[in-house]
Amino acid sequence: MMREVFLGLLATGLICTQAYASHDAAHLPDPGLASSVLSAEGGAVPTVTQTQPAVAGKSAKRANFEQTNASKEARHVANWVVDSGDNLNKPFVIVDKLEARVFVFDAKGQLRGESSALLGLARGDHSVPGIGTKKLSTIRPEERTTPAGRFVANLDKNLKGDEMLWVDYDTAISMHRVVTGNAKERRAERLASSLPSERRISYGCINVPVKFYENVVSPAFTGTDGIVYVLPETRSAREVFGSYDVGERVRLQAASQSHPILPEAQGFR
Repeated sequence: MMREVFLGLLATGLICTQAYASHDAAHLPDPGLASSVLSAEGGAVPTVTQTQPAVAGKSAKRANFEQTNASKEARHVANWVVDSGDNLNKPFVIVDKLEARVFVFDAKGQLRGESSALLGLARGDHSVPGIGTKKLSTIRPEERTTPAGRFVANLDKNLKGDEMLWVDYDTAISMHRVVTGNAKERRAERLASSLPSERRISYGCINVPVKFYENVVSPAFTGTDGIVYVLPETRSAREVFGSYDVGERVRLQAASQSHPILPEAQGFR
């Protein structure tokens, strides 16, 4: 029933775009994706699953960014994902909104590729309730956000048969090849810009270069689902993901082993 309803919405021009011709594309998603909850601010925010730190005595694991430059926050989240196993042994993506960049990792945390990306025009980590069923013409500039959070993602196709990575069903957010149908938006030119602010233009979807999508994103998610972590820009990653600093965990673990707590300190006499 859900699939028929969604097809009907697409047919009437609702959801993220109409037929993926000149703006962000939407398609028929897997209805089993992660759910969302309403925040105190009234926007849709993904449910946060608290992940416990790795078992004491277990060596730390970190993501391998190779020689790629990445922000402190992107490294923090990627390292936490690998150390905690929050990605459930699946490929994962880090979307750094402040830098307007995307990092794709395999299940073990090895970088498969990185690229600049076009993201939502408006600054913000929430989505307007019901944004996924609005026509593009009714979405105001301040509503065009790429929501932050942890999303279960998989490959699917739109009604024209174009493949994309469906990120969040409720807010109609996907990652796809850059759409260049509207020349006034200069999307290809913006992708090549060194200024992150230039890469904020979409209605919320994540646009990446065609070759990057075809050579990195699509192969990484072929035959499996995965996790997309969209970093916040108005809050901290710890607030959104319940993450921890891997280096800090290691230091605390070493300190506890060097200075064991005496029974008296634990309240035992």
